[in-house]
Amino acid sequence: MESHGAGLRRVFLLAFCVAGIWTAYIYQGVLQETVSTKRFGPDKKRFEHLAFLNLAQNVVCLIWSFLMIKIWSNGQNGGAPLWSYWSAGITNTIGPAMGIEALKYISYPAQVLAKSSKMIPVMLMGALVYGIRYTIPEYVCTLLVAGGVSTFALAKTSSKTISKLANPNAPLGYGLCFLNLAFDGFTNATQDSITARYPKTSAWNIMLGMNLWGTIYNMIFMFGWPNATGYDAIQFCKQHPEVAWDILLYCLCGAVGQNFIFLTISRFGSLTNTTITTTRKFVSIVVSSLLSGNPLSEKQWASVFMVFSGLSYQIYLKWKKVKRAQKKKKST
Repeated sequence: MESHGAGLRRVFLLAFCVAGIWTAYIYQGVLQETVSTKRFGPDKKRFEHLAFLNLAQNVVCLIWSFLMIKIWSNGQNGGAPLWSYWSAGITNTIGPAMGIEALKYISYPAQVLAKSSKMIPVMLMGALVYGIRYTIPEYVCTLLVAGGVSTFALAKTSSKTISKLANPNAPLGYGLCFLNLAFDGFTNATQDSITARYPKTSAWNIMLGMNLWGTIYNMIFMFGWPNATGYDAIQFCKQHPEVAWDILLYCLCGAVGQNFIFLTISRFGSLTNTTITTTRKFVSIVVSSLLSGNPLSEKQWASVFMVFSGLSYQIYLKWKKVKRAQKKKKST
C-alpha cells in the first residue's frame, strides 16, 4: 500500500512537471511571437529591438537564480567560480540573440522547427571532426529531421504569415537559427567542462554564472555607447507599456520554466526532460498555428510530423540505451 502511494505521488509529480514546462514555455512562445510580430499603439509600430528580450531575460534569471541559491543552498559552497563562465557567456549571448532575431525573417513555427534540429550539427561535427561512428538508426533520425526541416523551408508559406514578418527572408532566418544551434553547442560543451572540473556546481550556480556574464555582455551591447539600441528599446517600452508587460511576462516564464526543468531532471532524469520539452515544441507549433494565425499547408504539417517522428525515434533509442546500461549494471 505504501509503495502504491509513493508511485501515485511520483505520477502526480511528473504531471506537475509536464504542466509546468508546457505552460511556461508555450506561453513564453506566444509572448515571443507577439512581441516580434505585433504592431503596438495608435502609431502601429513594431518592436524592432528583439535582442533586448535576451538582456531582460538575463537580468530576471540572474535575480531569480540568486534568490534560489540563497533559499535552497543551505550554505553549501564548492561550485564553479563566477569568472569560469565568461567564455560560455559570450556564446550564450550571441546564440540566443541570433535565434530571436530570426523571427524578423521567418515565422515562429519555422524557428521552432529549425531549432529542433540540434542533432544535425552535433552529428556532423562528431563524424567529420572527431571521427565518431554513429549507428544506422541514428542516421535515420537525423535524415528525418533534416528532411522535415528542409521540406518545411522549401514549402510555400501563406501570405498571411509573411505579412506579419518585419523583413521576410527565409535563407537569412534559417541561417540565424543554425548559427544559434552552433553557438549553443559550444555553450553546452563549456558548461559540461565546468561541471566536470567543479562537481559541486548546482544548476542554480550555472544559471547564476551564465546570466551574470550574459547581463554584462548584453548591457555593453545595448547601452555601451551613445545612440545604442538599448536606449531606443527603453523609449519604446515607455511609449508602449503593453510591450514592457509582455517582456516581463516572457522573462518570468523563462525563469519559472527553468525551475520545472531542474525539478524534472533531478527527479526523473534528462531523458524524461528531453521527452517533455520535445513534445512541448510540437504543441507550441500547433498553438501558434491556431491562436496566432500562422496557417500551415498540408506539406508543412507533413514536415512537422517528419521532424518530430525523428526526434521521437531518437528519444526511443536513448531509452533503449539507458535500459541496456541498467541491465548490464544489474548483471555485474
